[in-house]
Amino acid sequence: MVLTLTEAAIARVLKYEQLIPAMEEALSAFSGGRVIQPVRNMLTIEEGKRFLGIMPAAAEHGIGAKLVCFFPKNAGTNVPTHLAVIMLFEPETGKPLAFLDGRLITEMRTAAVSAAVTKYLVPDGSKVLTLLGSGVQAHAHLQALRHIGNFEEVRVWSRTMDHARRFAELHDATAMDLEPAVRGADVLVTATNAVEPFLKGEWLKQGAHVNAVGSPRPTWRELDDAAMHNTLVVDSREAVLKESGDVILSKAAISAEAGELFAGSKKLRRSETTIFKSVGLAVEDIATARLVYDAIEGRSAREDVTESPW
Repeated sequence: MVLTLTEAAIARVLKYEQLIPAMEEALSAFSGGRVIQPVRNMLTIEEGKRFLGIMPAAAEHGIGAKLVCFFPKNAGTNVPTHLAVIMLFEPETGKPLAFLDGRLITEMRTAAVSAAVTKYLVPDGSKVLTLLGSGVQAHAHLQALRHIGNFEEVRVWSRTMDHARRFAELHDATAMDLEPAVRGADVLVTATNAVEPFLKGEWLKQGAHVNAVGSPRPTWRELDDAAMHNTLVVDSREAVLKESGDVILSKAAISAEAGELFAGSKKLRRSETTIFKSVGLAVEDIATARLVYDAIEGRSAREDVTESPW
């Protein structure tokens, strides 16, 4: 019997306290060569509007794949831009374990990875967080980053200022214009579907850390060349060199993978200005799915969980 896990069931058990260290472990295994994972296969259905991603991975604690619909055309509607389903198998026998709704898992694992990287790179005493973008990932990153730092000031900018103001009202933040929001910030998140770079490196303070998680296409960009030519950390060298316009077009040198930081095989100074470019990896989805599956299996209640014959 295969479990079918809804977003409601997943939300009850998936917490950043467990997810952030799980992402550190998963990416350490990835960078250590203990994960089999091809670069995501992205099918373009309608350029700039509709894409289908196929993301398989095999790791120690689980194997499986995610099918993700990335539909930028859904922005501004009540339908998310990212929707996904994850299939999880037991790694020793190949037994199917669960189908999981992938929307919330994608949202939270992305922010958890950024939080983990930030924990290793941000200078002590960082107090100002800036969110560039006001959608799902801005909200998730605000939640995740609050688990690793105490921010006294949260700033938000959006290309649509009304969206920024709404976000600010809901999350005790300050809506600001772009350049003032960036200047003096200790930690920044770029979470947009921008096609052209909008974050200028000249605005970044020395020692700032940027989590760049948006614009996941080889010709799209959020950061200019000056920003990208700071100390660059990525989730996967192979993946960003095929998928990230920020990395490909800037020709920026990669200093480390996140998993190398977590494993201690690479060390960077916290005084450096750092950029983390994240494109998202299947191993993160499989590790999160396994975390959820184990938590659900350990609960006696089965609300929102159904069993399906294989």
